Amino acid sequence: MYIKRELEGTIKKYIDTKEIIAVIGPRQSGKTTMILNLFKNLDNTHIISFDDIDILSLFGNDIKAFGDLHIKPYKYVFIDEIQYARDSGKHLKYLFDKYNTKIFISGSSAIELSVQCTKYLVGRLFVFNLYPLSFSEYLQYKNQNLYKLLNSKSSDIINQVNRHLEDFILYGGYPRVAISKTNEEKMTVLKNIYNIYILREIKEILGLKSDYKIIKLIKALSLQTGNIINYNELSKLTGFSYHELKDYLNILDKTFICKESRNFHTNKRTELAKSPKIFFIDCGFRNSIINMFLKERTDIGALYETFIATEIIKSGQELRYWRTKAGAEVDFILEKPEGLTAIECKTTIDSPKITRSLRSFIEKYNPSRVI
Repeated sequence: MYIKRELEGTIKKYIDTKEIIAVIGPRQSGKTTMILNLFKNLDNTHIISFDDIDILSLFGNDIKAFGDLHIKPYKYVFIDEIQYARDSGKHLKYLFDKYNTKIFISGSSAIELSVQCTKYLVGRLFVFNLYPLSFSEYLQYKNQNLYKLLNSKSSDIINQVNRHLEDFILYGGYPRVAISKTNEEKMTVLKNIYNIYILREIKEILGLKSDYKIIKLIKALSLQTGNIINYNELSKLTGFSYHELKDYLNILDKTFICKESRNFHTNKRTELAKSPKIFFIDCGFRNSIINMFLKERTDIGALYETFIATEIIKSGQELRYWRTKAGAEVDFILEKPEGLTAIECKTTIDSPKITRSLRSFIEKYNPSRVI
């Protein structure tokens, strides 16, 4: 069953513009499925994948023949797994300039896209990120009627929504996980996603030889999600130098595993400006790494905070937190045109209270909204 994605509506606005549409995101986040669903309603389409060695070879060795065979006869062409192609930017520029075909591409590495395409495709490319399902997408798939009542104040409705939320923060939002029938199947799918990431993204595409070190790094980060990064501690655990660590954290970001939350600051003398927090993009992926799918657990606070972080990431906003040298801290700060939004995450069932830290932020910055 197709799970409708919110990004689909955005892309539809650019169906008939000239620019190449690039959809990038983690493996199995639904990129191919979403574009194929779009293509169902279009005429004269053609779908190819660079998983096919013959097609990939033709693209790399004879771009004119590739264009005449796979681009020229069609109005819309979708090229999947673009990250396998070398010189993709140069060749895509040729196809863009020579033919009137609308081209869609997808890939799982922002590194490859930025390296290959930025130089050649300025003004020719629209890039969109597709992450695993947001909670609203997940709930809409699970129970559309309940989704329509998401803002209800009925305790019965809230309890039903929360049961879905509990499942979501344990197993995450990968579409293949969402459609799984049993928890055992969900865990198997997540383990598979992780293994494929290591085998394909890390070893095959990026060609990283220190894969055992990056596995150590991923596991170390999964145990301290939402914490401020301690570079010295991570260096000792993984064997990476400080500069290597920075490079590999960037790789985890560009391959859609983790995101850094930077400190929000205007006064460097009183607020920490350097050390970011780290969050996984999917709760299920993180829980799979530590093999922890229990509802009753000691890290429940960190897990809910990670959930809020994933929702912010999926909405296209930048992760920021606020912390002073005196120890005052607010979990998330969103910078919007209408002003700042401050978000505090609590897992207690008591009435929400404005903490001393939150009050300090309010007094200092006068945010337009506090959650």
